[in-house]
Amino acid sequence: MKGSHPLLHGKLKVTSKQPVVVRQRSLLDLDSPLHGKVRGERSVMDFPFFALSKVAVHKPMEWQLGDVTIAIRPSATGMATMYDKEIILYIASLMAQDIADGSKIYDTFTFTAHDFFRITGVPRPSKRDYQRFSEALERLQGTQVRTNIQTGSKIDRGWFSWLSEAQAQYHQLPNGDEVLRTVSVRLCGWLHRAISRDGHIYHYHHDYFRLGTIERRLYEIAHCHCEGESVEMPLDLLSTKVGSTASLHRFKHHLKEVEAEDRLPEYSISLKNVVPDQPRIDSRGRRISKPDTVVVLTPKGKSRNESVRIDNE
Repeated sequence: MKGSHPLLHGKLKVTSKQPVVVRQRSLLDLDSPLHGKVRGERSVMDFPFFALSKVAVHKPMEWQLGDVTIAIRPSATGMATMYDKEIILYIASLMAQDIADGSKIYDTFTFTAHDFFRITGVPRPSKRDYQRFSEALERLQGTQVRTNIQTGSKIDRGWFSWLSEAQAQYHQLPNGDEVLRTVSVRLCGWLHRAISRDGHIYHYHHDYFRLGTIERRLYEIAHCHCEGESVEMPLDLLSTKVGSTASLHRFKHHLKEVEAEDRLPEYSISLKNVVPDQPRIDSRGRRISKPDTVVVLTPKGKSRNESVRIDNE
C-alpha cells in the first residue's frame, strides 16, 4: 500500500486497540460499491429518529412508545432529517452487503458521493446536491440520540451520534472549483451492533426515495409490521411512530390524501372508525361517544378483512 491513499483504496477501522486496517479495492469497485437492494435496520425503520421537516429543526424532541424512550438533541445546524437518513441507509446497505458476502465487518466505510447519488436516484447531481450532501453529513455527526433500545444485547445509557466521524475528500479542478470525490465515515456503535449482531435487516423498495417524508415513515412502519397480513394502529400511535409534530386533525387529513392517491409502494393505507370497547369519560365527567380512528396498513394484493391490531409498543 506504499504510495497509495487509504481513502481511495479501502475501508478503514481505527480504534485505540487496533492499527489501521485497509481492505484493498479497485477504483472501479469504489465507484460502484453497492450492488443490489437498499437495506435498513428494523429499529431505525420502526421508530422516529429523524426530523420530517426540510427546514432546520433546532428544538429537542422526545418520544415515548410503550417502554421505548427516544430523546434527540439537534446540533447547531439542526436535527438530522429523513433526507439525511438516506446516507445511513446507504451505509447500512454496504454493511449488509459485506455480511452477505461473508466479508469481515468494519465500522468505517469509504464510498463515493457519485455512487450514493446513483443509488438514491439523482443521476446528474448539481452543485446544490453536493452541498446538501455535505450538510447532511454534518447533521448526522452533530445530532445526538439517547434511547433505551438494545442493540447487540447492550444499552447505551449516554448520547451517541449517527456518525462518530465523517471526512470528505475533494479534488480541485484547474479552474479552482472543488469536486467531492470520496467520503469516509465511522458508524456509531449502537447501529453497528444492530446490523452486525441482531440481523433485523429489511430491504427497501426502489421508489422509497421518491416519497415525501411522512410517506417514507408510513412505508417503513408498514414494512416492519405487515408480515404478510394487515395491521391496525390507532391514529395517535401512528402519528407518534411517524414522528409527526402536527395536530392529529392535520395528520389524519394527510393520511386521507395518501389513501386516495395510493402513494405507497408495496402497501395500501385506509382509515376506519371503530367504537371503543369501553365508554370514555372526559375531564368534566361527560361520556365521549365519538369513535376512534384506526389506520389499516395492508400489503398490496392482500385482503383487509382480517388484521392484527397494534395498540402500543
